[in-house]
Amino acid sequence: MRSRQFEYNSMRFVLFIVTAKKFAGVSSDERIRGLIELTRPGNAIASGVLTFTGAFVAQGSEILSHLGASSAATITTILATGAGMAINDYFDRDIDRINNPERPIPRGAVEPRTVLVFSLVLFAIAGAFALTLPVLATIIAVLNLIALITYTEFFKGLPGVGNLLVSYLGGSTFLFGAAAAGNLTSAVGVLFLLAALSTFAREVIKDVEDLAGDREEGLNTLPISVGRRPALILAMAVLVVGMLASPIPYFIGTFGAAYLILVAPAVLVMLYSGYRSFDDPAGGQSLLKYGMYISAVAFIGGRLALLL
Repeated sequence: MRSRQFEYNSMRFVLFIVTAKKFAGVSSDERIRGLIELTRPGNAIASGVLTFTGAFVAQGSEILSHLGASSAATITTILATGAGMAINDYFDRDIDRINNPERPIPRGAVEPRTVLVFSLVLFAIAGAFALTLPVLATIIAVLNLIALITYTEFFKGLPGVGNLLVSYLGGSTFLFGAAAAGNLTSAVGVLFLLAALSTFAREVIKDVEDLAGDREEGLNTLPISVGRRPALILAMAVLVVGMLASPIPYFIGTFGAAYLILVAPAVLVMLYSGYRSFDDPAGGQSLLKYGMYISAVAFIGGRLALLL
């Protein structure tokens, strides 16, 4: 047992020395690019758009009178999502040497300590914006900030629990936007459910993609716990439930007929992504992300259709 621990500590020391040498010759421009890349700007901005969509769905034509709060909520989401992505890379830096060696920390573009400070600064700024919002929105923001900070260290390795937490975070963008606009309705709750189901499926597929590195790091994710194929079957089943529920916003009068036209391709893309994940988890989860973006367009278009 002591021998194994010694070997593990020796390996960590060697990795530290190699990493230190990597960072020594990194330019300022490369560090800045690395920090920006850590935030995954596309995902952060997409989350902000979903927050604004939640506000727009909640208020409709009255959105202009709530533009200040809606904008503050959108900025909060973008900053918090970027911070969450960065701190996730900080905690996952050892796993990423196996799963994603091209990420900024493993490739030596930015030091782990810099990433930690950077993410905490973003969290602090996001928290400052959140304090300007209505009480319910502030409560949601605080809970989400805590979840983002603690996710990788405490929940990611728990089978299904980490996936559920990320699913909540994905869906809560709609709740946060609506709460910021002061009108948290049942219609927004439906959008939360649809987004959460899709996010859960994608997170499980991502865990399948990261199976080798997660097992090496000693994590007990859902695919490790129940097996690769059962995890993918569960992801596909959850995805099908979400797709079957996708017409609900039209039937309850939240969105117009344009929503059905716009959401149809999103449903097809997401169902195909689930099927593809059995052979290509990386391609499947990437395709699923684009399907979710199309769904966001459908939400906006469907709400606009009722206002025109």
